[in-house]
Amino acid sequence: MARRLPSPPPNLAGFSYVRPLGSGGFADVFLYEQNMPRRQVAVKVLLAEVVNDQVRQLFQAEANLMAQLSSHPSILTVFQASVSADGRPYMVTEYCSSTLSQRYRSEPLAVADVLRIGITVSGAVEAAHRAGVLHRDIKPSNILVTAYGHPVLSDFGIAATVSEAEHSEAVGLSIPWSAPEVLRDEVSGSVASEVWSLGATIYSLLAGRSPFELPGSENTSAELMARIQKAVVPPIGRDDVPPRLESILRRAMSKRPSARQQSALELVRELQSIEAELGYAQTPLDLMVDEWAGQTAIDPHDQTRISPRTVVGRDSRPRRRAPSGHQVPHSSHSRSTHGNSAPPARGRRGVVMLPALITASVLVVGLAAVSVSLLAGRASSDIPSVTNITGTIDGGTIVFSWSDPGLRPDDSYVVMTGTGESSVQRQTQFAIDPRGVDRVCIRVTVSRQGTSGAPSRETCVDVGSAR
Repeated sequence: MARRLPSPPPNLAGFSYVRPLGSGGFADVFLYEQNMPRRQVAVKVLLAEVVNDQVRQLFQAEANLMAQLSSHPSILTVFQASVSADGRPYMVTEYCSSTLSQRYRSEPLAVADVLRIGITVSGAVEAAHRAGVLHRDIKPSNILVTAYGHPVLSDFGIAATVSEAEHSEAVGLSIPWSAPEVLRDEVSGSVASEVWSLGATIYSLLAGRSPFELPGSENTSAELMARIQKAVVPPIGRDDVPPRLESILRRAMSKRPSARQQSALELVRELQSIEAELGYAQTPLDLMVDEWAGQTAIDPHDQTRISPRTVVGRDSRPRRRAPSGHQVPHSSHSRSTHGNSAPPARGRRGVVMLPALITASVLVVGLAAVSVSLLAGRASSDIPSVTNITGTIDGGTIVFSWSDPGLRPDDSYVVMTGTGESSVQRQTQFAIDPRGVDRVCIRVTVSRQGTSGAPSRETCVDVGSAR
């Protein structure tokens, strides 16, 4: 959502720069043409100011995870990853022309299309679980659509193995699609929380909004978190959605993890039964065959996966960790788009794809999770706070500004919007395209070496006059 000029595109051997695709808090995405084999590709490049040893390790882990999982027809594939001559890590992926992140909010999706997308993506999640990997950021903007109309799951930037998730103390998250136990910081991820996110994502595609987002309300992060914890899942509000489908989604979003479907596969089977009841052709499920799984070589030193045949068990043991101050949802990056998305067509994709790219509303670039998560710990009184945010309307764009409270060279601002998205930057301005909303709110926090200071008061701008 932030508007800023993209960084200079790097010179990459074997690639010719074409144009920028999107910009976000952590990275820029550019369109390149690969010389051999000749094809268009997207290149995600981390911003120089966010690059440090930890960021490099996280970026490498994402690339390795994507490479290991991307043989699945509904999981995006990375072509290569390296470091450019100017020291910025980059990832080369397939250029994808469309995303669901904007479409589902602007036009109703047919029930048949949503079932197909839900089954396909749930199958991809099941495949990741069988490989011992939790995605931990399933949401509509991480579902991209190939040139052939096939939905694929993107962005494993904050993914983890089951053992890592069990011991992780903090993780970036997207509030509207995060399970109650994740918001309570009891777990950073589990099979049960992934089922919740799948249910919330499918609900969003049907309703045109996230499950606990109230039309006409401010829908701040605090309000969404409170509703997710306590409120009943509201009706979707569509006459063409079968009651049993709503019941399946309500079960997936049960407050108690044990009451949900036991796996993504169980959710798939229930969605396929709805297809059968409605007379739709059944969407196929793609899972690795035993013969192939048995031949897969595993590097014992690679900590980004467990085993291609390991079935991930449910983490039913609540673990109350020490409360962590202000936890920052990770910034979004997205797949680039040009033009509107056509309804997803049935069938497997015939080519490999890219991990999620960077957000840029003006380019109709969908939001997705950033590959680098900020691990926000307990708020520190030694870190300065932003106290004087102002918001103005400039040519239809909302521009928030504030004074520098005294940042150190390695500090950064974390700008969190009222819808749960965030951006990391050094500038003291943040611009938002207010398309489709009546009110825009932000909070700003100073981040220092992974620790957050106290957040600013929320500042809002009514955008009716910006249209």
